[in-house]
Amino acid sequence: MASTVWKGHLTFGLVSFPVKLFTAARGDSISFNQLHKTDNSRVKQVLYCQAEDKPIPRSEIVKGYEYEKDRYVVIEDEDIKRMAPSSAKVMEILEFVKTTEVDPIYFESSFYMAPDDAGEKPYALLYDTLKKTGYVGVAKIAMHNREHIVIFRPGTSGLMMHTMYFANEVRKVEEFRTDTSLVKEQEVKLAEMLVQSLAAPFEPEKYKDTYRENLQALIEAKIKGEEVVTPPQAEPSKVIDIMEALKKSLAIAKKPVASEAEAPKQKAEGRKQKAAR
Repeated sequence: MASTVWKGHLTFGLVSFPVKLFTAARGDSISFNQLHKTDNSRVKQVLYCQAEDKPIPRSEIVKGYEYEKDRYVVIEDEDIKRMAPSSAKVMEILEFVKTTEVDPIYFESSFYMAPDDAGEKPYALLYDTLKKTGYVGVAKIAMHNREHIVIFRPGTSGLMMHTMYFANEVRKVEEFRTDTSLVKEQEVKLAEMLVQSLAAPFEPEKYKDTYRENLQALIEAKIKGEEVVTPPQAEPSKVIDIMEALKKSLAIAKKPVASEAEAPKQKAEGRKQKAAR
């Protein structure tokens, strides 16, 4: 299990039990270092004091809030800790809402919520209740120097928690509208058939970051001094007749894919048919 990012108590009504949070997901990308172009040596960012016109060590850095142009008030780390609300140690459930009412646009970061010592039974009770009722919990928690509204829900084998964007942080795009009157009934039917032909169980492990894989191949080729092979670029097709495009897409989707064992046999039969002509 990953390191704990928060420990405290989850409370609802008079029920309270200890829980701990672990980061559930994080991005995985290839990082690059900045080098001096002439000799490939690493470069460093220097902290520089404008008033004294000289570089300074990190130990002389403090936090400051600009309340007027070029005027700051210094805020110490201890000051910030003293301002932590009660939700820094206690996650209080504010209400329960239906899962279907929560728009995923509000989701920010994901965490596993596990019971801490002596919290297993009430944790299991809450988990089982949420699974059976279709509700998710809305709570408030303070961590990482800010207070969050969170949603926690039953996952496959335990509770998941998601920090949420506040309503004022979600962009409201008033001009974002969809005019469904532009679509014909026959087009909708063909589109539904195409969706059904591509429908499959959700298996996240089968999706790969091909851009990351291409970058890794580029790096390995450069390390070995080999020629860099550029992956093929897909060109978007111009859709002139949407009905014709849907029909062709549906025909391709319905076409059975030959297995590795059947492919050579099909090729051989194809050559025989050509020879017979």
